[in-house]
Amino acid sequence: MDLSKILNKDQRKSIMDAMLTPFSWGYGAGVWMRNTAFDLGVLQEQEFEVPVVSVGNITVGGTGKTPHVEYIIEALYRRYHIGVLSRGYKRKTKGFILASENMTPRDIGDEPYQIYHKFGNLITLAVCEKRRKGIRELLRIDPDINLILLDDGFQHRYVKPKVNIVLIDYNRLPFEDRLLPLGTLREPAANMTRRCDMIVVTKCPTDLNAMDIRIVKKSLNNLNLLKYQKVFFSNIQYADPVPVFPVQSPQLASLQWMHDDDAVLCLTGIATPKPLVRYLRQFRANVKVMHFDDHHFFTRRDFTDIFRVYKELEGKRKFIITTEKDAVRIMNNPYYPPTKRNCIYYIPMRVAFLEFADEHNFIDELVDKIEKQSEEPISTNDNEYDY
Repeated sequence: MDLSKILNKDQRKSIMDAMLTPFSWGYGAGVWMRNTAFDLGVLQEQEFEVPVVSVGNITVGGTGKTPHVEYIIEALYRRYHIGVLSRGYKRKTKGFILASENMTPRDIGDEPYQIYHKFGNLITLAVCEKRRKGIRELLRIDPDINLILLDDGFQHRYVKPKVNIVLIDYNRLPFEDRLLPLGTLREPAANMTRRCDMIVVTKCPTDLNAMDIRIVKKSLNNLNLLKYQKVFFSNIQYADPVPVFPVQSPQLASLQWMHDDDAVLCLTGIATPKPLVRYLRQFRANVKVMHFDDHHFFTRRDFTDIFRVYKELEGKRKFIITTEKDAVRIMNNPYYPPTKRNCIYYIPMRVAFLEFADEHNFIDELVDKIEKQSEEPISTNDNEYDY
């Protein structure tokens, strides 16, 4: 039976919510028991002599962790010898792996690969599912490391960071969301304010004003923010397109050069493609979108479908434009047709923090927290049961 023919959208949503509510309650109960076990010391957190900065979130989907990690590295690599540890989501390997030049996204994951190839020997980067083991191995391999960035570490409570940074998407604020699978919350929004040190509201509109700031801060204060928990606001800035594969004479040096009779196929495999799509549609070309799951490894059949759609585009000039994260998977993909390398570009992106007269500087605040002396003795529990 096709419910869409007898029920409207709101009715279908109500039925789906009713079906998912018991699962959301069960998930929430599991999260509460796990966090309570850590709070009571039944499950042990471990601190390290080297300060650990965790960059994480409380929702599934993209809040911009990778560009914010890159922003911190770029700001601090001259001051600290930085080690970066990630789980390496969707990689095809297991265990601890130290990044090196000959590795691919399948070896270490697309986001760690992107970070490593931006900063190279300026950092030491590794992936490991067990974060405590990964940190110990990083410090053993490179004893000069004096700061560790832990990617997506907010829920990984076996490591107790010196600084816990939580990112929340301005377009999906957590106090307007619900627990999985009803919503996108990994854990209740109140947990954010119990454990975090800094909150960054990401993907803010460029025209964000003082009234918008006050509204968001007031909503966050309803979660009982403490005085030391600073709130910052950032947005994404896009640069000119870059060829995914080296070409001698790029045909698309700027999106400003596109005309009404040009066509773009926006190809994405990320959690939230809408910001890029909105950005591309600010320009004059006609834009068609093909979206795949986050971290998708494109198959031979995928490329057959992609270039069928590309061929059907109506335009005097035609381009494929993708994200920086997708580009690292495409450039290492053996199924991408060599004859089509001159038509695909990616849009680099970087983070910018919005500055207001009464706000602290994000990096200055982060350094202050890193350098602050711990008031409690460091717990070095070395239990291998690290999940």
